[in-house]
Amino acid sequence: MKLEADRKISMQSIRKVAVIGAGVMGSGIAAHMANAGYEVSLYDVVPSTLTEREQAQSLTLKSAEVRNRLPLAAIAAMPKQKPAPLYEASFAQRIHACNMEDDAKLLHECDWIVEAVVERLDIKQQVLGWIDAHRRQGSLVSTNTSGLSAADMIRHCSKNMRQHFAVTHFFNPPRYMKLVELVATDETLPDVLDTLRALCEQRLGKGVVLAKDTPNFIANRIGTFGMLATLQATLDYGLSIDEVDALTGPAMGRPKTATFRMLDLVGLDTLLHVVDNVRARSEDPAEQAMFARPAQLEQLVQRGALGQKSGAGFYRKLKNEQGQTVIEALQLDSLTYAPSIKASSPVIEAAKQAKGTQAKLHALLTAAPEHPHTQFVWQTLKATLLYAASLTGVIADHIADIDKAMRLGFNWELGPFQLWDTIGVAATAERMRAEGEQLPQWVEAWLAAGHESFYKKEQGKRFFVHSQRFVEQEEEQNVIELARVKEEKGTVWSNRDASLIDIGDEVLALEFHSKSNAIGSEVLAAIRYACHETARQWRGLVIANEGKHFSVGANLMLLLMEAMNEEWDEVEDIIRLFQQTMKQLKVLPRPVVAAPHGMTLGGGVEACLPADVIVASPETYFGLVETGVGLIPAGGGSKEAAVLAMQRAAFGAGPSLRLEKKLLAGDLQPHLNTLFESIALGKTSNSGHEIARLGYARPRDRVLARDQARIYEAKQEVLRLDAAGYQPPEEELVVVAGREGKAVLKLAIQSMKLGGYISEHDEKIAGKLAHVLCGGDVPSGSLVSEQYLLQLECEAFLSLCGEPKTQQRMSYMLSHGKPLRN
Repeated sequence: MKLEADRKISMQSIRKVAVIGAGVMGSGIAAHMANAGYEVSLYDVVPSTLTEREQAQSLTLKSAEVRNRLPLAAIAAMPKQKPAPLYEASFAQRIHACNMEDDAKLLHECDWIVEAVVERLDIKQQVLGWIDAHRRQGSLVSTNTSGLSAADMIRHCSKNMRQHFAVTHFFNPPRYMKLVELVATDETLPDVLDTLRALCEQRLGKGVVLAKDTPNFIANRIGTFGMLATLQATLDYGLSIDEVDALTGPAMGRPKTATFRMLDLVGLDTLLHVVDNVRARSEDPAEQAMFARPAQLEQLVQRGALGQKSGAGFYRKLKNEQGQTVIEALQLDSLTYAPSIKASSPVIEAAKQAKGTQAKLHALLTAAPEHPHTQFVWQTLKATLLYAASLTGVIADHIADIDKAMRLGFNWELGPFQLWDTIGVAATAERMRAEGEQLPQWVEAWLAAGHESFYKKEQGKRFFVHSQRFVEQEEEQNVIELARVKEEKGTVWSNRDASLIDIGDEVLALEFHSKSNAIGSEVLAAIRYACHETARQWRGLVIANEGKHFSVGANLMLLLMEAMNEEWDEVEDIIRLFQQTMKQLKVLPRPVVAAPHGMTLGGGVEACLPADVIVASPETYFGLVETGVGLIPAGGGSKEAAVLAMQRAAFGAGPSLRLEKKLLAGDLQPHLNTLFESIALGKTSNSGHEIARLGYARPRDRVLARDQARIYEAKQEVLRLDAAGYQPPEEELVVVAGREGKAVLKLAIQSMKLGGYISEHDEKIAGKLAHVLCGGDVPSGSLVSEQYLLQLECEAFLSLCGEPKTQQRMSYMLSHGKPLRN
């Protein structure tokens, strides 16, 4: 008989998961496991005392509610947390509260056990020993640690446990941060490592790097060093933290949090913990000196200024006498606070004007060579590049893993070796030598061999330096990168704001690349050309892009200008062009699949709804938000909402909809109510999974765990539809709720107005929306054409454009980036 312990380990064999530790990281990991569809047992210790609330409820230390208090509290908090750890609040039902005394035997049923207790070696050893005593042989065990030794943690465990153990270092918060550092010990079985990598990449949607069992692994080791080097250079050049954050954020290809805002987010005590860990485990005196505790950090931590979590760190927020929020910045010389100021210099301004990371870096380093800002930037970059190069082969085998770790773990646009290539390896190496720096031997040997970069591209393949030769970079499976396809094959067609790209197998991709991927005349022209070209000789069309967001909506500036000039014919032409373009997309005789991600708002949603299928990223924030600028969706969005309500009512009554079926207002109303509320309140999904809760999802639509495979999967969906003998949807009549349905919605509007939840102008906008969604003043159950609904859309939109309060909302959104409620 084949023993259970001999089961082959694979991603498919992992069904039940346990997370030990219900703190911030443990509960975050458990939530993301639930996001991936796993049933999760969340464990913690049994409390030794009762709370006042428990005493008031006459509970005892034997009560299950008390014994499971810690995981129960963590699970209850998940749906309320910001940022939300769950894709959908209901996913919390997949997580079950357990404690380490009563539920130890349940651990035997779990296929993957993640230990996520406090970052102390002795405690982790105790917990891992407990896991070893209760797990099923052959189950996977991993620890979440930011830098403790994997080998030390597992030293006293059984051989089977040691063979099935590795580090899975999730970055916080686990839902949003892409990086997982995977660390094996000398005893970890190869198929265990392969399975953990597949689980993290394919089920959890992570980017995985293989790190070595060294202090703080890859990202935290280099990132922490970079922060310390930046702090020292700040002191050396006498700069303010406002100046440094202006120089080390987007200007350097890094997040807006830059350096000191990032430190406040991380926590100054957390940074000191990481610094201490590297120093304690390093055997190199020079490195120990690099990781000495900065006096300023120690003093801030001692006084309780830990960053954002304590209300003060390098920055703090206060309310002035007028009740306005004032941001103050720390003065490093005195450790007192003063009002934060917007930093400016010829160097900062030159970087702002430059387009793209390469040009911005060039501006930082050359705009004013003698300026302290230029010297500061060079000093910090030089230190980080040399440190990363000195650790190649120590913290990871490959420079590609080091670069990937910094991109995914710290959100750098370029890892250190990519950055070095960008600013010129040979020239900067020569400058480093001239300044008395010693380059790592492998870098000197590489340059001496005549090489001038660490990466190269050749015949459509990517290579990086490893062991003094170029080796081919491993490609992620089932991934299509539009930027790479364009670089290698060019475009089929393009204009200023969009491109058509051949992504293989006779499938086209339509990519937006306007500012914020806003939909204006050029994008509409591209959609129409894509329809013509796809129908002519292609199997189907994917609508996708690789911008930060899929699309923030229509070009609002153009509409505002026309409305303020009272060019109503121009406004109407814009709306009708938008409507007819989306209609062309919907009736295209080839399959269309949309692959949204990030912010997909207003017109971005209207570009997705005509598609046959939507394949969404899990991080898709999807919504028709036009009411925020005083309008209603008029690019087909309101019409599509009416169609969706009809389809849901019909599917509830039977497997298909026939035009002769007479749906009543009562059948439509629940579905109409959901969509009306979503649009009227400008709701946006918190994830791809919440698109369905807002009423926008169709039966074929789906959400991918692995965002990087989104365009590939959208292409596969096109090919499946084509192979099945695709037939475009016929334009059909729409059953509408009519007068009766509109009366129900108007009653809800009046209740919200009387309750003070909406303004008078909100009431007017919602009334126009109800009129369109219900098909106007026709009798309930009437059949109307889609074109009739488009006409209602257009009329409502035009009337609202003429409202002064709508124009105020549009103007406010353009200038402030948030809605005005007037």
